[in-house]
Amino acid sequence: MRGVVQVADGAHVEVDGEVVGGFDGHGLVVLLGVTHSDDEATAVKVAEKIAHLRILPGEQSPLQTGAPILLISQFTLYGDVRKGRRPGWTQAAPGPVSEPLYEEVGGVLRGLGLEVSTGVFGAHMRVGLVNDGPFTLLIDSADLPG
Repeated sequence: MRGVVQVADGAHVEVDGEVVGGFDGHGLVVLLGVTHSDDEATAVKVAEKIAHLRILPGEQSPLQTGAPILLISQFTLYGDVRKGRRPGWTQAAPGPVSEPLYEEVGGVLRGLGLEVSTGVFGAHMRVGLVNDGPFTLLIDSADLPG
């Protein structure tokens, strides 16, 4: 599982011209991709890492501040551009595998008491944010312990 985590001062996601999620003020935007080897344990590990990241003002985490999170599915994080001119998508898990794990990450974050809004899985989305810092991190579950 891969997540691009951005500190934002406001963000929103639109589907078909309608805002379906977002927040005002400081929070995190998380673009999340799922690969074939991911499972529920991976989703829990990644969600807990996101919740405890001390990257908000004052070196605080979302759990400490109650900062909202906008979670967006992003299969393209597993795009392979090593050969040719077109990305390959074989490393990205298909929707029936990735959607429940994407939902699990959101569920774990909500279970920790965080406000989580999402886009629409599989939809064409327009994501807008004010990247604050800018501060952007890449989380790869393959690099996380246990």
